[in-house]
Amino acid sequence: MKAIIDTIDPKEVAKFEAMADEWWDLNGKFKPLHMLNPCRLDYIVSQIALEFDRDIKSKEPFKGLNILDIGCGGGLLCEPMARLGATVVGVDAAERNIPVAKAHASRSNLSIDYRVGTAEQLVESGNKFDVVLNMEVVEHVANPLSYLTACQELLVKGGLMICSTINRNPKSFAMAIVGAEYVMRWLPKGTHEWSKFIKPDELYQLISESGLTPVDKKGFVFNPIKWSWALSDRDLSVNYVTASVNDGKN
Repeated sequence: MKAIIDTIDPKEVAKFEAMADEWWDLNGKFKPLHMLNPCRLDYIVSQIALEFDRDIKSKEPFKGLNILDIGCGGGLLCEPMARLGATVVGVDAAERNIPVAKAHASRSNLSIDYRVGTAEQLVESGNKFDVVLNMEVVEHVANPLSYLTACQELLVKGGLMICSTINRNPKSFAMAIVGAEYVMRWLPKGTHEWSKFIKPDELYQLISESGLTPVDKKGFVFNPIKWSWALSDRDLSVNYVTASVNDGKN
């Protein structure tokens, strides 16, 4: 096992603690995430189905798969994964998020194992998963490489990690910070730090150094006319997502 370093940034955790009660408010502080969620789910579901040869049209296509959503927040991804038949663990370092997630899952009659904790703590406990969902988290940690290394340690051989984040360039500053936080006021000011954004080539390098093999990347592109998100093979200029496998080659 590789040396694991605690990568939690207390300031980042505090930001999301302050917004915990609004996770399931479609018009609240997480409105942008609710808007993006269908697009995220399209990518996640298709990549899992491809990697594990599952028919997404079948009943409970992910039955038998153990899926971890690290930085699960209120459970926006955990619940769809549970509905697709997976055994789901949702973990978040922001303690206030977990009761919100548990309450919503209970109302939805879903069985999800929600825990307060970190990727590093799961590694120390010997946990292993077929899939790690690592969505919009890596730009909030203190040490991205150590964090991604912990995610790699959590995967079984042949396991899959889906990791999304935000590119670092003038366009992402204009859209993800100025636009989302100051103009549209979709997010509280200070939610993101532009300097922590990660370029796709940088993320691919970090993923490879962590011991995983990157196999795919797509952009999440917002259309202001249709007021919706779509996947793009070419435009990774702001939000983007990657898929990586734990094949033992790195």
